[in-house]
Amino acid sequence: MNGRMAGLAALAAALIGTTPTAAQIGPLTTPRLPGVTGLPDVGRLEGLAGRVVDEALQAPSRLTGLIRRSQGGLEADPSGWPVVAGEIVAIDLSDEARREAVESGYRFLREERLEALDLTTTVLAPPRRLSLARAVERLQALDPGAEVTFNHVHAPAGAVEGSPTFAPAVSTPQRGGARLGLIDTGVDASHPALAGSRITQRGFAGTARAGAHGSAVASLMVGRSGAFSGGAPGADLLVADIYGGQTAGGASTTLAQALAWMVEQRATVVNVSLVGPRNSLVERAVARAQAEGVTVVAAVGNDGPAAPPLYPAAYAGVVGVTGVGGRNQILPEAARGAHVDFAAPGADMAAAGSGGGWTTVRGTSFAAPIVAGLLSTRGQASLAGQATDLGARGRDPVFGAGLVGTTARVAPSAVGARGRLRR
Repeated sequence: MNGRMAGLAALAAALIGTTPTAAQIGPLTTPRLPGVTGLPDVGRLEGLAGRVVDEALQAPSRLTGLIRRSQGGLEADPSGWPVVAGEIVAIDLSDEARREAVESGYRFLREERLEALDLTTTVLAPPRRLSLARAVERLQALDPGAEVTFNHVHAPAGAVEGSPTFAPAVSTPQRGGARLGLIDTGVDASHPALAGSRITQRGFAGTARAGAHGSAVASLMVGRSGAFSGGAPGADLLVADIYGGQTAGGASTTLAQALAWMVEQRATVVNVSLVGPRNSLVERAVARAQAEGVTVVAAVGNDGPAAPPLYPAAYAGVVGVTGVGGRNQILPEAARGAHVDFAAPGADMAAAGSGGGWTTVRGTSFAAPIVAGLLSTRGQASLAGQATDLGARGRDPVFGAGLVGTTARVAPSAVGARGRLRR
């Protein structure tokens, strides 16, 4: 059995024993992953596994659409991941290499010093008539000691249906230092679920704008309203909007800036319900934030059980979170692997929606903030000790240490939820 068919077999095996929803039933399409082409047309597989659509395997189509909608603001790296068009990011680029680069036709765009992370990045544009990928290779050759990469764009781990943004985000006065941080879109701080929390927002891609994804995630992190309660109800929250309502938002450089701000504000737990490929700038920024005492929590993503790890969840030390449905079954689209630390509710539940209302959510994006909220009041070992062991005995690559945060799941019907946020 070749690697591609083995991946399909693993997907089928993973789906056995799950109960599909109506939205999951349909013909199995040929899976495609970033950087993988030419997969065989396997046709329609028989049985339950063949009828369940692993929506995460459609990720490349979603990413291609993101690039197209950016109207030139984004392009694809050699593996198909969206990157900011015409930008190369270098860390620790020597003065000599920088001079040689400029002489070779590279254009200096900006330099960014992140004091809180002790990081300096240089952003350059490639020489004319040289592809971005080739320009990255040549710049790396000029300074083998530097780290040269693309300015990758990170996307929400649970995509948003409908309008992604509301209005310019507003903040509420802080009582003191917030322990919890969120890197996402902006948040609708006026929503009833967030009325009890002091929310400070800052935009890193222009003016902070409240978005559907960030608002839903924030509610599951600190929200409280009637029967609804997040992981840390009523806690203060720092919100870093790295999108600003822009299609080309979510760049690695803005994510690193947001992490630096979280360190400056002394946040202790930061949730990142976003996914992307491995990126040396983000990896180093995460490591520096961790060294300053920040616990980074991230959604493992919805690219399916056979997909490679996504980041930042798969970086060393990051708390990776997967999602389960209403019967505590793993979401078929959820990623698997050694980087899965906890499982939490990620479907069949409500979260904050637009206009002060509620919406139904699905995806690992919405499981991660529950764990982040819980970790703000207890250590990771303590939380693991309280987890319900599911799947294989002990820690496993599907549920991690087990299921936590089930009280944060509120049935959509209980709050009159309308609409959906999901992949």
